[in-house]
Amino acid sequence: MTVAGLVLAAGAGRRLGRPKALLEWDGEPLVRRAVQLLRSGGCDPVHVVVGAGAERLPALPGAVPVVNQRWRHGLGGSLLRGLDSLPGVADAAVVVLVDQPWLAPAAVRQVRAAYAAGAVVAVATYAGRPGHPVLLSRATWPLLAPYATGDRGARDFLRARPDLVTRVPCDGSPADVDTPADLTRAQARYEG
Repeated sequence: MTVAGLVLAAGAGRRLGRPKALLEWDGEPLVRRAVQLLRSGGCDPVHVVVGAGAERLPALPGAVPVVNQRWRHGLGGSLLRGLDSLPGVADAAVVVLVDQPWLAPAAVRQVRAAYAAGAVVAVATYAGRPGHPVLLSRATWPLLAPYATGDRGARDFLRARPDLVTRVPCDGSPADVDTPADLTRAQARYEG
């Protein structure tokens, strides 16, 4: 089975004041950390959907940048653009957001293992709450279009089709960075 990785990193980071993909965490841009997360979790190939600030992104070794010209229309379009960019040999895709620096490669491996065991969709959960990474088998990709609109990715699809979802308990944290205060608090927690 070929399980690809997909990083959604096209947003402008309006609340943060700059694209989240360009933020540095422990000396490394979040976008590179997300690529490494997926590669360490066993995903290959890895595609990164970019948009705002794409011209300022660092090189992304081990990943294929995919430009979403319509990034202003929201996350849903980036998800669909990213899935559409994956090669035909990809049986599934593990999707992560660029702004979640505490996701662990073990979580990627765990959702991949659930897929290998027969899951159609595998969603990482943290203390019972769904988060990322989310694995979507290729069979589900055509079903996403009515749900992935504006700033809505796969969430509404997952809620509408719980029969397809396997919940996978994971360690780590799905916390994200949305504002400068989030980043300051997160760095203090990380360094503390």
